[in-house]
Amino acid sequence: MSGGTGPVRILIADDQADVRSAFRMILDVQPDMTVVAEAADGAAAVEEARRLRPDVVLADIRMPRLDGLEVTRQLSGQCKVIVVTTFDLDEYVHTALRHGAAGFLLKRSGPVLLIEAVRAAMAGDALISPQVTVRLLRHMALPGAEPKPGPLSGAQTSGPLTAGPVEELTAREREIAEQVADGATNAEIGAGLFISPGTVKNHLASIQRKLGARNRVGIAAWVWEQAAGNR
Repeated sequence: MSGGTGPVRILIADDQADVRSAFRMILDVQPDMTVVAEAADGAAAVEEARRLRPDVVLADIRMPRLDGLEVTRQLSGQCKVIVVTTFDLDEYVHTALRHGAAGFLLKRSGPVLLIEAVRAAMAGDALISPQVTVRLLRHMALPGAEPKPGPLSGAQTSGPLTAGPVEELTAREREIAEQVADGATNAEIGAGLFISPGTVKNHLASIQRKLGARNRVGIAAWVWEQAAGNR
């Protein structure tokens, strides 16, 4: 891993060679990024990630041997995994985020969002394609709503993105959680509250621990569930 010095090291996992090539062309020209490896299937992606220890893995969902959701689960805690897929299915989004994905992008989102997703993941944020975000948050605000079924129906995908609070949030933590639900980045939250991004990051770690949330999307889910319950 880069450890904060040098460019962000990226591994691209997709079974289509033209997609891997396109992503490499987009990312390698960025001054703060470098593609260190490619993998044509999920098992190879996990093996290469454990050998090379990249900062970020871009994982397609539908790949041979292991799909991108299982890749995300196996690499959780070892590196940042951004799921990049053609398939806009609620089931995929929920499973990816539950497994700890640091972002969820549709391939049609374009190069700018791809670059932003990598930078967001390294900053501790989670970028989700705008096409997915509104529907995802609306789903979270509707009690009893079910994910849109897809080819993985029957897989272990049910259940909330948060386990529920194990400890009450402080007033400041609630304030930060609400801004996360509004889509603010760490830098934006810090600027608005006159605290450093590092302090925001510490608060987010505490919020995630208290809520049992895997990532900031889980925090947003909790805020929306609270709002829905108060209606």
